[in-house]
Amino acid sequence: MIDHKSITYQTTMLENNQIVNYVQQGQGDPVILTHGLAASLHDWDDLLPELASSGYAGYALDLLGHGESEKPAHRRHYSVDGVFDHFSKWIDSLQLREPLILIGHSLGGGLSLLYALRHPERVRALVLVNPFYDIKQLPLLMQTLFRHKLINTDLIDRTPYALFRLLVDVGNFSGTIGQRENHVIPEHIRYQTALDYKRASSGIYNIPNSLPNLTTDLLRLHQPTLFLWGGRDQTLTTSSFPQLAEALPNLKGTHTFPACGHVPHQCHPEKFNPLVMEFLRGL
Repeated sequence: MIDHKSITYQTTMLENNQIVNYVQQGQGDPVILTHGLAASLHDWDDLLPELASSGYAGYALDLLGHGESEKPAHRRHYSVDGVFDHFSKWIDSLQLREPLILIGHSLGGGLSLLYALRHPERVRALVLVNPFYDIKQLPLLMQTLFRHKLINTDLIDRTPYALFRLLVDVGNFSGTIGQRENHVIPEHIRYQTALDYKRASSGIYNIPNSLPNLTTDLLRLHQPTLFLWGGRDQTLTTSSFPQLAEALPNLKGTHTFPACGHVPHQCHPEKFNPLVMEFLRGL
């Protein structure tokens, strides 16, 4: 759990008058942690203390339309370019001199890749967790849905927390792999996940249809990269992860969590965190 005495929650106003809510913990080399669609900075509640205690400065934000950050009313703001602009300007506002280590999950993984491609001189290393880098990673039904702009999202806005929580609980399962590994997302994480869905702007569901396919650009990445994913991801096609791993020029390691779904960093932090820390120590 996070040591709240050593953590700093902050809000900053960008030059375009958009608010960014973020958290900072620790001192040392900067690590930027970026969550996925309909999540929040609380995705990293287990990893932040590990980074801080190991001599890193961890920074985690709520992306545009998420958590306590800016939630524009107009749908035109909800695109990959709009979210990336908010993300990039926030990084600029931190005025960090050292090269960045980027850790991104799902959409946050796609944004981290995009940032490394656009600002290679600013990025020291990458940790990708079930990254979302191509709309074709989604199940066919989801692809069809997200390829069209969602104009009327009133139904999403009116969805009660209880229904979001039910969907989260149904998506959670208990099972074993070889009688050794259980997959049960803890209660406090399921609570936070449903809360993040509820408080996110419904406009965020327009973001995936503007996601560029980054595969052909990956040869330009020179940063050492660690790639981690859950083997039972029901959100993104798991076959897309080995394909991406093969395309990364400076891949330093991969690891699959067979019993985990889309959120291995929350499913098994006791196994996930040591892999990240070992990679960082080796840089």
